Amino acid sequence: MFAFEGNYYISQKNLKTNGFKFSGVPGLCFYKFVYFWYHFVDKKDNKTIMLGWRYWLPNPIFPFIAFRLAVSESHPELLVEEI
Repeated sequence: MFAFEGNYYISQKNLKTNGFKFSGVPGLCFYKFVYFWYHFVDKKDNKTIMLGWRYWLPNPIFPFIAFRLAVSESHPELLVEEI
């Protein structure tokens, strides 16, 4: 997991939850290209809409974000603990 431009990018092997669900809602960043939003559903079925996203067609100059789940480091529903 690493921080880049105010977001955390998490590889699949380091993602410790199954709560992120594909939403089917696409997005476009003019320099990082095509991504899809992910909702988060916790164990009590509470849903946070569009909490994360994943670049499916990333710009080749950013290979380190390709296919990783991203979340905003300033999202009010996230608690980040450094160990």
